[in-house]
Amino acid sequence: MKVKVIPVLEDNYMYLVIEEHTREAVAVDVSVPKRLLEIVGREGVSLTTVLTTHHHWDHARGNAELVRLQPGLVVLGADERICALTRRLVHGEELQFGAIHVRCLLTPGHTSGHMSYFLWEDECLDPPAVFSGSRCPAPLCPPSLSPSTFSDLASSPGDALSVAGCGSRLESTAHQMYQSLVETLGTLPPETKVFCGHEHTLGNLEFAQKVEPCNDHVRAKLSWAKKRDDDDVPTVPSTLGEELLYNPFLRVAEEPVRKFTGKVAPAEVLEVLCRERASFERAAEPLQPQARALLALQWGLLSTPQQK
Repeated sequence: MKVKVIPVLEDNYMYLVIEEHTREAVAVDVSVPKRLLEIVGREGVSLTTVLTTHHHWDHARGNAELVRLQPGLVVLGADERICALTRRLVHGEELQFGAIHVRCLLTPGHTSGHMSYFLWEDECLDPPAVFSGSRCPAPLCPPSLSPSTFSDLASSPGDALSVAGCGSRLESTAHQMYQSLVETLGTLPPETKVFCGHEHTLGNLEFAQKVEPCNDHVRAKLSWAKKRDDDDVPTVPSTLGEELLYNPFLRVAEEPVRKFTGKVAPAEVLEVLCRERASFERAAEPLQPQARALLALQWGLLSTPQQK
């Protein structure tokens, strides 16, 4: 199993997973289809399937064009809102592409239909992998839109597990988010490689350091991430074993994390962490009104008022 990491948009990642014996390929979260097809052509593989983690534009907007460019392509996901969806998946369903097995893990929190994908090969020394969507910072709501409308259309913080982070809870309860992160993703084999959908490791680790200032694993990973950022090199993948050492959203049972939140129950700890992380982002990267308007225009959220 070969994974091609494809940086797109401002900070997104698409992935191309290649079964090296059959040369069959599966794409994850297609946002820029022509860029993906360039990689497919260069690798000389046959793209058959798209796995989409959730319906937000920066993870699924390329599906329709990709299907148009490559008829017969299968688009899979767990949410009917996913563009060009061929078939809806259910939790625990297993797929197979050559020697690659895929277990579909429903991980609600960011969206109610968020699906993560756990991939492995039998009798292979390479570690398994999980594609978990990921998180991106929430832009502020443009003045012409209500916050509820904007959060439904834009990709707000969250998705699922990312390097040193997770994100906001949009469509599920805190307990459901806890189950997704800790009880579902957090119990995968520790050697599992974590492939997320956004490059926000540096900000995640800066927040993790605020939560656990005495955590040596956070300090070391932050130093490493700064070097990667200086060199403009991706920080993905991490491993689940590493995440358990420095990701506060997986460490809700640890005393320093509980102390930071002032809560004990895991779901309540997680909810406070999400709220504090959102405040941390807003303080670190405030968007000016002009930037908010430009962002809304780019996403097609502003339109000319109709004449009465």
